[in-house]
Amino acid sequence: MMVIDILTLFPEMFSGVLGHSILHKAAEKQAVQYNVVNFREFAANKHSSVDDYPYGGGAGMVLTPQPIFDAVAGLKQKAESKQPRVILLCPQGERYDQRKAEELAKEEHLIFICGHYEGYDERIREHVITDEISIGDYVLTGGELGAMVVIDSVVRLLPEVLGNQESHRKDSFSTGLLEHPHYTRPADFRGMKVPDVLLSGNHKLIEEWRNKEALRRTYVRRPDLLEKINLTPEQKKWLQEVKKEYS
Repeated sequence: MMVIDILTLFPEMFSGVLGHSILHKAAEKQAVQYNVVNFREFAANKHSSVDDYPYGGGAGMVLTPQPIFDAVAGLKQKAESKQPRVILLCPQGERYDQRKAEELAKEEHLIFICGHYEGYDERIREHVITDEISIGDYVLTGGELGAMVVIDSVVRLLPEVLGNQESHRKDSFSTGLLEHPHYTRPADFRGMKVPDVLLSGNHKLIEEWRNKEALRRTYVRRPDLLEKINLTPEQKKWLQEVKKEYS
């Protein structure tokens, strides 16, 4: 079972996310255990403050090292697994992607640090964390929303969490390509029809159609992804056919 500890100043933000849908079902199945901790409880001063003015001046407040150092140390001491991955949510971090989600899903214990205010004392980066993650090139008011995104993308990859284990293996980005289009009933909706091949019952042709459409969608919407994967000779042939359609 994976253990996920979340250090935040606003633990109530996680109740809705962790208490519903796939994340909740994953906990019910004992695939994951969540532990949301208010790191203000670790502050060693009479006012329980966790931030202070930056040395050298400047706008905003900076999270002080002591509460986070002690909170992480306490969580590590309780841990039954090997050293956990300690993840800092930060716009300066590594850009998050599906590859990183798959990497983290192999771990036994993750600790997320959700900051607020202007930033973190640099000693937290240097001596506590193992990973800095950014979910995009923009700035949020805190790390909570970023942590929710990463946790959701990781937990759904854990064994037995999704009803069909094939569900995530063909997701967009899992194969390096965007996912193919999906259709369901009715076959004819207000004159808009499902492609005939999907109604044929010929699984080989259906799989070929899906592979081609995944290539088409990736070429049209995210051509940059095609530079990062090794296409098979067959895929290269299909891609050339797609390019001719748009030339």
